[in-house]
Amino acid sequence: TINTEDLLNFLRNVLNNYGKHYSLNKAISKPKDKEQWNEYVALMKQNGIKEWYIEACRKIKYMFTKAHAAAYVTSAFRIAWYKVHMPVYYYASWLSCKATDVDVVSMIKGYDTIKEKIIEITEKGREASNKEIGQQESLHLCLEATARGINFKNIDLYKSESTIFICDNETDIIPPFNSIEGLGDTIAKNIVEERKKRKFLSIEELQVRCKISDTIIETMRNMGILDGMDESNQLSLF
Repeated sequence: TINTEDLLNFLRNVLNNYGKHYSLNKAISKPKDKEQWNEYVALMKQNGIKEWYIEACRKIKYMFTKAHAAAYVTSAFRIAWYKVHMPVYYYASWLSCKATDVDVVSMIKGYDTIKEKIIEITEKGREASNKEIGQQESLHLCLEATARGINFKNIDLYKSESTIFICDNETDIIPPFNSIEGLGDTIAKNIVEERKKRKFLSIEELQVRCKISDTIIETMRNMGILDGMDESNQLSLF
C-alpha cells in the first residue's frame, strides 16, 4: 500500500528541488491538469523515474495520508471491540446509523423468519427492489445478532424512540417507530412528544394526537403494538 508520505519521500530522494517534488506530489494526489501533468512527466523522466511508475502516478486519483489510514484502523479496532464484547450496543448502533431499510416484522419474529426473508429476496435476483436490497443487508446483520442470542422486541409505545434502535438490556433491542412500514420521522417524533405529555387512553386518541393515518394504525394493530388498548375513550353504558 502506498500513501502520500511514501510518494513524497520517494520523490524527495529522486528530485533535488523540494518545491518541485512537493508540487509533483500534490499534482499526483489531485485531478490532473493536462499541461501541468506533461511538465511533471518530463521532470520525472529527466530524473530517471521508470515509465511504469509514471503511469501509476497518472492513474492515481486519491491517496491516504498515514494519519488518515491510522485513524481508520483505530476506528475499526474500536468497532470490533464493541462487536465482540458489547454486541447488543454494536447492533443497535449499526441499525440506527447504517441501515437504509429494515424489515421490522421479520426482525421481531426471530432467526428462522429472518433467514426465510433473506432467502426470499436472494431468489428474486435482479428483480429485487432497492428497498428489498437494503432490507437484505440489514437482515443479514439481524440474523447474525439473533444467532448470538440477541432478540428484537416489538415496538413499544412507551419505550421505543422515534428514529434510533435502543438497548432494553444486554440481550434485547427495541426498534424505533420509524421502522414501521410507511411511518415517517415526523409522525415518529409526534408519538414520542405526545407520550411525554400524558398516557394514551385509546387507539383513537393516539391516532388524533399524533396525526397517524388509518393505514398506519392498521399496521400497528396487526403488529400487536396496540394490544390491550381501548378503541376509544367513550364508555359504553351497556
